[in-house]
Amino acid sequence: MRSIITAPIKWLLKSIFRVKVIGDQNVFKNQQKLLIIANHESFIDGLLLMLYLPIKPVFIVHYCVHRRPILRFFLKFCDYLPVESTQPLAIKKVLQLIEQGRPVVIFPEGRVSTTGSMMKVYEGPAFIAAKSGATVVPIRFSGTSLSYFSRLSDEHPRSLFPHMTMTILPPTHIEMLAQGSAKVRRRHAAEQMRKLMQWMMFITSDMHGSLYHHLLKAIKVFGRSKKIVEDMNQVEYSYGYLLKITLAISRLLESHTKPGQKVGILMPNLASTAGVFFALSARGRVPAMLNFSAGVDGLQSACIAADIRLAITSRKFIEKAKLENVLAQLQNVQILYLEDLRAHFRLRDKLWVFWHLLFPEKLDAPNELAAVLFTSGSEGKPKGVALSHSAILANIAQMKAMLGFSVDDKLFNALPMFHSFGLTVGTLLPLLEGVRVFLYPSPLHYRLIPELVYDRNCTLLAGTNTFLAKYAQFAHPYDFYSLRLVVAGAEKLSDSTRQLWFDKFGLRVLEGYGATEAAPAIASNTPMAYRSNTVGHFLPGIQYQVKPVEGIHNGGLLFVSGPNVMTGYYRYENPGMLQTTESALGKGWYDTGDVVSIDEEGFIRIIGRVKRFAKIAGEMISLETVERIAYEASPEKAHAAISQEDEQRGEQLIIFTTDKSLTREQLILAARALKLPELAVAKKLIFIEEMPLLGSGKPNYVKLKELAKQH
Repeated sequence: MRSIITAPIKWLLKSIFRVKVIGDQNVFKNQQKLLIIANHESFIDGLLLMLYLPIKPVFIVHYCVHRRPILRFFLKFCDYLPVESTQPLAIKKVLQLIEQGRPVVIFPEGRVSTTGSMMKVYEGPAFIAAKSGATVVPIRFSGTSLSYFSRLSDEHPRSLFPHMTMTILPPTHIEMLAQGSAKVRRRHAAEQMRKLMQWMMFITSDMHGSLYHHLLKAIKVFGRSKKIVEDMNQVEYSYGYLLKITLAISRLLESHTKPGQKVGILMPNLASTAGVFFALSARGRVPAMLNFSAGVDGLQSACIAADIRLAITSRKFIEKAKLENVLAQLQNVQILYLEDLRAHFRLRDKLWVFWHLLFPEKLDAPNELAAVLFTSGSEGKPKGVALSHSAILANIAQMKAMLGFSVDDKLFNALPMFHSFGLTVGTLLPLLEGVRVFLYPSPLHYRLIPELVYDRNCTLLAGTNTFLAKYAQFAHPYDFYSLRLVVAGAEKLSDSTRQLWFDKFGLRVLEGYGATEAAPAIASNTPMAYRSNTVGHFLPGIQYQVKPVEGIHNGGLLFVSGPNVMTGYYRYENPGMLQTTESALGKGWYDTGDVVSIDEEGFIRIIGRVKRFAKIAGEMISLETVERIAYEASPEKAHAAISQEDEQRGEQLIIFTTDKSLTREQLILAARALKLPELAVAKKLIFIEEMPLLGSGKPNYVKLKELAKQH
């Protein structure tokens, strides 16, 4: 009787939703104890499991689902156990079923997602998996959230007949801690389940094709009329407008560039800058994001390293930024101005754009590389970091799995696109995932940015410690009322900044960690997994090793590998030649140069960069520790530490500070308060009116070393 009813339903769903099952269905066979877990995007998920699983499991159903008449009708055709999450006996009942050899299906999130991202993962299912020792088979649904069976807001796109996919992933186990209290063991199991759910979301993401191809996918899903990007012109541009300017710019640049050529982009955060990026990418050119704040030497070195002979910019921007003298001194680099190109846009070009607006996919002819970004040059000449399309797409998928961006969000991005976080997370992620974004041209407008965040009702904000501290200092306590996520990266988040944001706005800043070479995110705290003074957990898909460093006893050198790691470097010493990623651990492994410690729960603590350790009286002292002491003594001012050779002690520590009244005695008291050794107290203090910064907000240590020599 059951098959007579379910067979036509299965045929109907397969016909209208083109349901596709991916993965090895043999994993369900010969399992004495089996627990099936799945993400929960819509009310149809359970029905799909009932119809398409090759076995007949027991479904664990929440009472609120059981109360819905239409869902209760379908439950008649399967075995189920209604439970209340607040009842302790529910776990015992499920454990009994598994011990009896019955396969069990549980949705660890408990409820249907209302954001399109992962919801809270309950401890109960994780504890059941660990306690029973059952084989866990993860199943990932995609496409069901686009149906009218989901609970997403009106901002999310809907379709009458979306394609639905059920991906069966390799089986695994949730390990139970051998020691510790019941509370600790439950929490440990829940952390494993949470990471498994994040890994499911990441591994089933589409990371194939070009960035332009994924822009077209986003346009197809969200529609050309959706408002997606806003800039200082105070106009919300739609996907259709972004596609139109992308096509127009690609047409204009076609005769000036050739496939495979690395083309510099020297522009601020504007919608047109995103158009230039996608235009080059679609035609097989490689966008190279130039740091316009790097000065003549920095720009020239970057162009030499990546063999950039052509750069695109805007006359209006060059005039406002007062960069005429800088461009005049650049050698062997042709400058193309968008205003000049626009004057040559003819009728045949307009017809070409019109045709490709109808068939935009015909334009896609990507190069293997998606972009070239440049390291900050804080410790020498900038290196060109070559990132593939798959590396950037992987990092977007990793960040989405960790932080749960939603189309209901609006991101305020003031980090420039030449900054890796500003490009990948601040620009490409929102454009490809349907998240509205406000592109602001400079992170240095400390008074205006909080007002804009307030005025535009932004929910997401990213910045460096330096920028976030300044925003908090000048903001009204209500300016950030709409924010739900604030992420800090690029430099260590100071205790004073963290506390200021919490006290003034009631917001917890999530510190993350990354590198341009990793496209850029490597780890992050999240609302579900947070620990202060750490950079959180590694993103899903990242492998790591920590190797000992002589003289450093509480950490080791971090090496990472994963789908988001760069293809290689372009170096000044060997212009235009790509040096593939390789380190002491072999090909594909990136040496971060950072010394880290990782606790038993997987939280990462950055101790400092290997190059930013000084040997004082035989002891290795992190210069970040030296700076931490200075910020403890004078939290309102800016401080940066360097080291110099010293005949007596090997090296001596120097603090540059904008606090004229800061003394060494105050630093010693601060070190004692932090329980840090007096060896980490700077011996020499140098006052400067303003801290020299790189475009990313980091202190310019090269400039500071030059100033130290003068002193």
